[in-house]
Amino acid sequence: MHSLEIIGYLGALLIGVSLGLIGGGGSILAVPVLAYLFNINEKTATAYSLFVVGFSALVGGLKQHLKGYVDWKTAIVFGVPAIIGVTTIRYFIIPILPNTLFFYNNITFTRRMAMFGLFALLMFPAGIAMLKTRKEVNVNKKVKYNYPLILIEGLFVGALTGLIGAGGGFLIIPALVILAKVKMKVAIATSLIIIAAKSLLGFFLGDAITMNVNWSFLILFTTISLIGIFLGSYLSNFVDGKKLKKGFGYFIFLMAIFIFYMEFFISS
Repeated sequence: MHSLEIIGYLGALLIGVSLGLIGGGGSILAVPVLAYLFNINEKTATAYSLFVVGFSALVGGLKQHLKGYVDWKTAIVFGVPAIIGVTTIRYFIIPILPNTLFFYNNITFTRRMAMFGLFALLMFPAGIAMLKTRKEVNVNKKVKYNYPLILIEGLFVGALTGLIGAGGGFLIIPALVILAKVKMKVAIATSLIIIAAKSLLGFFLGDAITMNVNWSFLILFTTISLIGIFLGSYLSNFVDGKKLKKGFGYFIFLMAIFIFYMEFFISS
């Protein structure tokens, strides 16, 4: 096993630990860990990330369900269009994207640059979401769904998830609060179920059908991440996750800059 692979598996553990400690955000590291430490191409890295993100969110979502925070009806209403969005992208769009998208001023703009560039761009609002203190807002006791906006938002977030391989919780949580008028704790818990469903179904209905999957590697990587979640949950009894959350937000900014540098300056 090469030294980079060892660091990569430690990265898988770190993904889980961060999820267990601060409750989110860690899964956004899956794509860069897979791409840069295991040298996996953009199609496969984003596919594997969906699998890792999906199972990580599922574990977190089930834990929140046991606490009574998951609104399952809201999860279904928001989740169905998101699942349609991510599955459509992974099954129909990703397989036909050419390696070279276009040329500009003697620069070859590749599929990898587009996917990882978009991923890095979306890491900035994700980092900002980590820095913000979530405040409870006044909500209606009876949930009222704005179905047209929910459909549009679900398809949009699902499509983004399909393209970049990340869960998009920073988009889902405010949408649940604004469009479904649910409490913040419920929105956070329900978003985990939505992320799990759309990520796993997007992978199994899209990537698992259209590409060769290295199951032994993927299961090992995911298992290490899940172990990290339980380790992080244990450490949360001794460490203030809120303080770590801000530091992790800044770390996401650095990772975004690193990806831009690697893809648009080094690779080009």
